[in-house]
Amino acid sequence: MNRIVITFLAALLCLAPLAVSAADPVRKSVAELYQEKDQLKGKQVKLHGKVVKVNNGIMNRNFIHLRDGTGEKGTNDITITSQDTAKVGDEITAVGTVTVDLDFGAGYTYPVIVEKATITKDK
Repeated sequence: MNRIVITFLAALLCLAPLAVSAADPVRKSVAELYQEKDQLKGKQVKLHGKVVKVNNGIMNRNFIHLRDGTGEKGTNDITITSQDTAKVGDEITAVGTVTVDLDFGAGYTYPVIVEKATITKDK
């Protein structure tokens, strides 16, 4: 019986790194986020780029617009919501959850948005 328990625990320890890596955010460009939005829905992504617009304190969150030089007009700017903030011109890395076809009402709809992101300012 002890041998079975030890074997089971050893197997769990071997699989633990796989469980952690499955939750790791996927690094994507802004263009890839638009192209793969349906596959990325509900998943954690990691983006890097330059802040081009910031609206703080709206609906208890900050809205940050990010560009990384990819995409065409309409798919070259991603909106990120966060409790963190940044300034226009900052180079940042954001990690958050992809949401698709979000409608806040009053004409504010997003085909893809990254929500509840953590923001890290790059040096």
